[in-house]
Amino acid sequence: MKDFFKFMFASMLGFLLTSVILFFLFLAFIMALVSLTKPDEVSVKDNSILHLKLDYEIEDRSSNNPFNFNMDFESFRSKPGLNEIIKNIGKAKNDDRIKGIFLDLMDVPSGLATISEIRKTLGDFKESGKFIFTYGEIYTQKTYYLATIADKIFVNPVGMLEFRGFRGNVVFIKGLLEKLEIEPQIIRHGKYKSAIEPLILDKMSEANKEQTLAFIQSMWNDVVGDISESRKIGDQKLNEIANLLEGSTAQDAYKLNLIDSVIYYDQFLNILAKKIESENVTGEDFITLDDYNNVTPKEKKEKHSKNKIAIIYASGSIIQGEGDELSIGSDKIARTIRNARFDKSIKAVVLRVNSPGGDGVASDVILREVNLTKSEKPVVVSMGNYAASGGYYISCGANKIFANPNTITGSIGVFGIVPNFQKFFNNKLGITFDEVLTNDNADFMEVTKPLSEYQYTLIQKEIDNFYTTFLQHVSIGRDMSPEDVDEIAQGRVWSGTDALRLGLIDELGGLDDAVESAAELAKLEDYRIIELPTQLEPFEQIVQDLTGKSGKLALERELGNSYKYFKYLKEISEMEGIQARLPFNIEVE
Repeated sequence: MKDFFKFMFASMLGFLLTSVILFFLFLAFIMALVSLTKPDEVSVKDNSILHLKLDYEIEDRSSNNPFNFNMDFESFRSKPGLNEIIKNIGKAKNDDRIKGIFLDLMDVPSGLATISEIRKTLGDFKESGKFIFTYGEIYTQKTYYLATIADKIFVNPVGMLEFRGFRGNVVFIKGLLEKLEIEPQIIRHGKYKSAIEPLILDKMSEANKEQTLAFIQSMWNDVVGDISESRKIGDQKLNEIANLLEGSTAQDAYKLNLIDSVIYYDQFLNILAKKIESENVTGEDFITLDDYNNVTPKEKKEKHSKNKIAIIYASGSIIQGEGDELSIGSDKIARTIRNARFDKSIKAVVLRVNSPGGDGVASDVILREVNLTKSEKPVVVSMGNYAASGGYYISCGANKIFANPNTITGSIGVFGIVPNFQKFFNNKLGITFDEVLTNDNADFMEVTKPLSEYQYTLIQKEIDNFYTTFLQHVSIGRDMSPEDVDEIAQGRVWSGTDALRLGLIDELGGLDDAVESAAELAKLEDYRIIELPTQLEPFEQIVQDLTGKSGKLALERELGNSYKYFKYLKEISEMEGIQARLPFNIEVE
């Protein structure tokens, strides 16, 4: 027995010492990782070329998460947000050491509105007289759209170009729910509020087809118009090329003037060498966006103005509570807007909205703060890829609304989902339920049985009331009659171009345009920009990741392209109460 206790205590001591050692090793790893997030100043040699590689989904705002990086065969690369991309392109425009930009393109898996803002910024860069060249082996449609802003487009001799028109692809899960014997009980308001169609149909309704074709056609027309202007090819000719898939090979694309040259990469590097007056181009002649982000220009002009314009980023689905970098928590965003209202040094607010909508009550909480702030200082909304349903709800009270031509917006409609899992539990899992009730509707919103007729009617009444409230907010914010709003509402989705025509927004433009407008409304000539909400420090972000509050990045890497389906199912499972959400999960390709 004595030996037993001796070995037991020895084992416990060994386990304890091992745990302590592993803890300190882990802590050392974390501290080393955090130190990597504190970049050193980078110098730029003369005749440098800014290397832009945008092969990741670009968020509106750069993340402060140390794990937010791309991993390729050469290096770990961070994922700069749209804010840093735009800032650095503008910085390069005025940097004499930067002679041009190399757009290194293959695929740009971001939304069209994001690509459009980058394209516009690159167009501004060209005003400096510096060059933009792009080289690729396979150009997707989005990639080609971005590439057309370049002075020259180069393609590998055996490369390909995709130019075929847009396709709106919707995922339907009715069959999956039927197999699982889960009944989605739907209550909605709005002829076009087809957010629930993937749950109850196996294809698009005629109303959904009508609205989807309308807004993707509008987006395609804008893209074709921009390409036509850049490549000096008529809209009609471009559509003929798309209809017949005529420019799919590098040689055919060259004959049709879709591109400028068909050459190998080494030949392209020789062309770059001549542009910077060098015998050859090496890695030292390129500076990546990651590195350039840490460069201080030779003639940096700091703005020490006491006047501030706050850019408040609201990205992701709208939910109640705090949310995170990937969602709009009503408590967090409302508090951020409220603090900006109380801060006397903040003279105007730009609310950057990139959201398909979400929880109706959460949306109303945020709009309340927008309206209160608007009564004291200008509030301007800048819409990203999406500002639909709840995303439009939180925007409609602003003094002025900007959107890109390819922004998906509108979707002024409401719905609710109460799933009935009774058959799933009974038939698939062998679980049954029984109950006693003190009152007639003590089982209201219970998911293990169907709604009663009275309960369904009650929810429908709440949905209708919320829709009326939605119309009133838009009517007041946009100075339109409720009847006129209802005419273009009913849950219908619009492109930014159509939204301008209908009066749902004020101007077409990006984030920079919204900031300039906010400065004008606040009568500011001298100001500086601050970005909110305040991001977590890298170490805090790591702790949050390890405690399971933000596991998206690891899961996204593991699932790859299939992550979008997991995300869609997760969003459906989290829907509670009244929803003001984009009417389906659509991919425009």
